[in-house]
Amino acid sequence: MPHYALALLGFGNVGRALARLLQRKEPELRSRYDITFHVTGIATGKHGAAVDLAGLDYIRAAGLVEAGQSLAALSKTPIENNADFLRACGADVLFENTPVNHATGQPAVDHLRMALELGMHAITANKGPVVHAYRELTEFAKTKHKKFLFESTLMDGAPIFSLFRSALPGAQLLGMRGILNSTTNLILGRMESGESFDEAVKYAQAVGLAETDPAADVDGWDASIKVAALISVLMDIPFTPQDVDRTGIRGITPEMIADARAHGQRWKLVCSAERIGASAKGRVAPELVSPASPFYQVDGATSIIQFKTDVLGELSLTEKDPTPDCTAYGLLADFINAVR
Repeated sequence: MPHYALALLGFGNVGRALARLLQRKEPELRSRYDITFHVTGIATGKHGAAVDLAGLDYIRAAGLVEAGQSLAALSKTPIENNADFLRACGADVLFENTPVNHATGQPAVDHLRMALELGMHAITANKGPVVHAYRELTEFAKTKHKKFLFESTLMDGAPIFSLFRSALPGAQLLGMRGILNSTTNLILGRMESGESFDEAVKYAQAVGLAETDPAADVDGWDASIKVAALISVLMDIPFTPQDVDRTGIRGITPEMIADARAHGQRWKLVCSAERIGASAKGRVAPELVSPASPFYQVDGATSIIQFKTDVLGELSLTEKDPTPDCTAYGLLADFINAVR
C-alpha cells in the first residue's frame, strides 16, 4: 500500500481545514484508494514551522495555531525560512497555501518550483502561480514525473479544471460568464437590504469574507485573477489579471441599487471571457441582470459559472455558500488524483 509524506506550507483557515479533513478521510483513503500518509512538516507565516520526519500531530498543530502559539515545540529540526522548510520536510506532496500575490504570483511560484525540484507533487489553492507560471510549472512537473494541481484556486473545491481535464476530453472552451467573487456578491446583496457600501463592507469583514483592506475584492482584482486563471488554463492562452478589463463595485451607489430594484433588476459583478481566434479577452464589471438570468437568484457567498463549449453548448456549475472545508476538499481531491 503506497504511503505518502505530506507537508503544508501555509496553515491558515484552509490549511487547518485540510488537516481536519485528512484526519476524517484517513480511513476512506486507506480502504478505497490504498493511500496512507503522515504529515512531516507544517509552516506558517506567524506561528513558526515544525518538521518531524517520523510524523507530526497535525491536529495538535491546528490547535496551537488557533490558540496563537508557536509550532516550534513540535519540531525536530530548526527551520529558518521556507526554503529550509522545503528541504527539511522530506515530503512526497506539498500543499502550498500562502497568501496570493496578484501582481507576480511570488513567492508561491518559487515554493512550488522548489517542491517539484525536490521530487514532490505540488498542489496549491493559490491563484497567483496559476496565472503567472502555469505553463512553466506544468512543463517542469512533467520533466520530474510529478503533478502541479490547483483545483481549489477557483470556486473552492468545485471541479472546474478537472472537469475539462478529465470529463470533457476534446471539448474546446469558447467563452464563460460567472459570478466568481462571493464578497462583492454579499456586499451588493446587503446594499439591496438598505445598508450603505461602507456598512456592507464592514459586515463582510466581520463574517470573514472581506480582508481588512477589501480592495482586492471591491476593486475587482480577485475576480480578475480568476478570469485570468480560466483563460490561462482552459483556453491555454497566457493571461494575467492586468490583461482583464476591470471595473469594481465602488461606483455602485444606493440610488443605483434602488433604481435597479424598482425595475426588477439586480446589480452583480460579472466575470466573462471569450476566445477570439488565437487570443482571448476577459472582463470584470458590474452588470444589471433580470429575473430571466440564472445570475439573478445568486445570493450571499454563492458562486456560479457558465461555460460555452464547441460540443455541449452551455454548461453551468453553482456552488452555494462555500466554507474553508470546500477549499480543503479541492486540495484533497488533487492529492488523490496526483498519486493514484
